[in-house]
Order: sequence, then structure tokens, then C-alpha cells
Amino acid sequence: MTAFPLPVIGITMGDPAGVGPEIIVKSFGHSELHGWCRPLVIGDANRLREAARIVGSSLSVNVVAGPAAAKFESGAIDCIDLAGLPANLPWGKLAAAAGDAAYRYIARAVELAQAGLIDAICTAPLNKEALHAGGHKFPGHTELLASLTGTSEVSMMLSTPKLKVIHVTTHIGLIDAIARIEPGLVGRTIARGQKTLVRAGIARPRIGVCAINPHAGENGLFGRGEEAEKIEPAVRACQARGWDVQGPLPADTLFFRAARGDFDLVVAMYHDQGHGPVKVLGIEEGVNITVGLPVIRTSVDHGTAFDIAGTGRADERSLLAALRQAAELAPKSRT
Repeated sequence: MTAFPLPVIGITMGDPAGVGPEIIVKSFGHSELHGWCRPLVIGDANRLREAARIVGSSLSVNVVAGPAAAKFESGAIDCIDLAGLPANLPWGKLAAAAGDAAYRYIARAVELAQAGLIDAICTAPLNKEALHAGGHKFPGHTELLASLTGTSEVSMMLSTPKLKVIHVTTHIGLIDAIARIEPGLVGRTIARGQKTLVRAGIARPRIGVCAINPHAGENGLFGRGEEAEKIEPAVRACQARGWDVQGPLPADTLFFRAARGDFDLVVAMYHDQGHGPVKVLGIEEGVNITVGLPVIRTSVDHGTAFDIAGTGRADERSLLAALRQAAELAPKSRT
């Protein structure tokens, strides 16, 4: 029986004035990387070579036209070179050219994913102000990817070695979050998590759904019936589809049980409900995953770090964790 080959992960270089090129080079210096995936950088070859000099790496940069031409061998960085950067682009400085380049790297990665030539996208950080200066008015990677793929609704999933959490709401206030939560949104969020884990090879994911109120409302003693109104109908609908979904459950005990291995995924109702436990359990290896796109996308959990860009001091651990997660979540077959 022939094993399915390692997934091809498209690594977008991010803002070339930031730490993206350096952490990419450092990540390729880890021997285990090629045991997880077939990594392919989409960026600027000369910038990667400059980053290699800065971090003291002996890795070579192999320019390729596409995934089919890549060698995926240790000791070299395969790169689809989109070029076009000013030769004297400074490190650590906001530049419209860098923002436009970051956009172009993402756009090419989406093209490759939609053509079935890469299995997942892993993004180095971009700078929102530079992106806007380059003529691309998006709040960040998530909205940009949603626009390029024609996706109307996505979810944020945070992942650590011990815990995966998907969020029903994210960057809105708590009162607004409770108002926005409704059975349709909860159900769609559960479905996105279910699909992501099934594609990653978990045939029957165990999903625990958080309540909003303490003790899951204690049969109406706490709150205003939010569990019965907003969450329970979605859970019942998912169970009717044959999915292993439990809830709404008290968040404090649910996260404890998930961390010990009782659940593959926790569905959090609002930002801090999900983010707090994740950061306690593994902030150093936390990875941001966008689910609902037609391709898996993982990201580092930090920004462009202009203050240290070009110094060789950037830490690559978050990118390595994001690459490992991209490989883990990538589809295990092409159908």
C-alpha cells in the first residue's frame, strides 16, 4: 500500500521588511521540517538569501516555477520567486512596496491552493498599515483570504499540543457577542470544526460545546435562558447528523476535560472564553488557524516585529508550530 505523500505547504513570506524572511530561513534549518511536510516558500528569493546571511545560515535558495519543480530536500529552500522588491528595501521600516508584495504572495498561494497544487497555506506576518499603503484595504490576513477565495464566513481556531478551540465570536465586546450568538451561527461554527478535523483524518471528532453562563445556566438559575435559546438547538441539530457533539457544558470543566483528552475540539462562545485556556496551556506553541476557507491556513501568533527585523534575533518557534499544524490539518487525500 502506497502512503499518501507528505502535504505540500505553501509558506507566504509576509511583509519582506519584517521578520518573516528570517524566521522562514531559521525554520528550514530544523531537520524535522521535511519530515512533516513538503515546504514551499512563496516570496522573494533575494530577500531570503539576504535573511540567510543575517542569521548565519548556509541554506541555499532554489528558485522554482511551481510545486512540481521543487526538490523538497534538506539544505535548500524551494521558493516561487515573485521578485519585484526594491534592491535597497530597508528592514524594519514600513513600505508600500512591502505591503503590496505581501499581498502578491498571498494571492499566488490562493491560486496554487485552488488549483490543487498545495495542500495548505502557512503565513508569516504582514503589516496592516503597509498592506493598506500598498493599495490593499483589508484588516488583515483573514479578511484578505476570505475575499480571494469568495468565502462569506470563517472561524478562528486556536491550537496547542493539548487543546484545539474554535470560536463562535471573536473580536467584539462581550455584550455584543452574546447578542450575536444564535443557533445558526453556533451550528455553522460546529460544522466548520467538524469538517476541519475530519479532513485532518479524525473520522469521528469528539466536540464539546461551551455554555455562556456559569454552570451552563444551572437550569435557568443563571443568565436569561441563553443556553436553551441559543446553543441547545444547534447541538441537537448536529447530533441529528450523527456527529459526536456534547453541550452546552460548563466551560471550566469542559476545558479541564478537553486538556486531559476527552475532546478533540472545544467550541467557545466568545473571545476570552477560548483564548484564556489556550494561552495558559501553550502560548509558546499556539497557532492561529482560519477554518471555513477552501484551504487550511495556519499562522504565526506574532506580528512583523519591525523593532528586531534584520538583526537575526527573531524566534522561529511559532512558525514551526504553525507549519506542524498545517501539516497535521491538511487533507490526507486528494478527492
